[in-house]
Amino acid sequence: MEQTIFQHMQVVRGITEKSILQIPEELADIIAPGFTNNIRWNFGHIAYIQEKLVFGVSSEKMNLPEAYEVFFSAGTKPADWIGTPPSLAHISEELIAQKQRIEDYLPGKLQNRLPEPFTNKAGITFHTLGETFLFSFYHEAMHMETIKRIYRAIKN
Repeated sequence: MEQTIFQHMQVVRGITEKSILQIPEELADIIAPGFTNNIRWNFGHIAYIQEKLVFGVSSEKMNLPEAYEVFFSAGTKPADWIGTPPSLAHISEELIAQKQRIEDYLPGKLQNRLPEPFTNKAGITFHTLGETFLFSFYHEAMHMETIKRIYRAIKN
């Protein structure tokens, strides 16, 4: 089953990696009507939350640049940004590197209990690393759908 889970991560992240390459940098910061975040924020948020759901909840070192928490953690938004966020190319590189770090770190650890239960903003409590990792697929897909909706809104 673990092999299937890692193959699924490859599929989900592959969609994200392909999508980020198709977005022109000049469209990444447009906030479409009805949205509070932009495309750049959503891609960066995918990277940040994935890092948190695999490494952060395990009390392991998170390997993204510190700026990712400032720009892309839950509750942040571009309207509050001070400074320049990472480029789409940099976010893309981090997404690819993160996938490899996960593949190196996670095998054999999906059943590991978290040092303390983790409750997300939706009120869902997770007890194992596998639970947070599996939830991350839903989270990534949800933000990919948001990226598609923003892109359609700004292209029209």
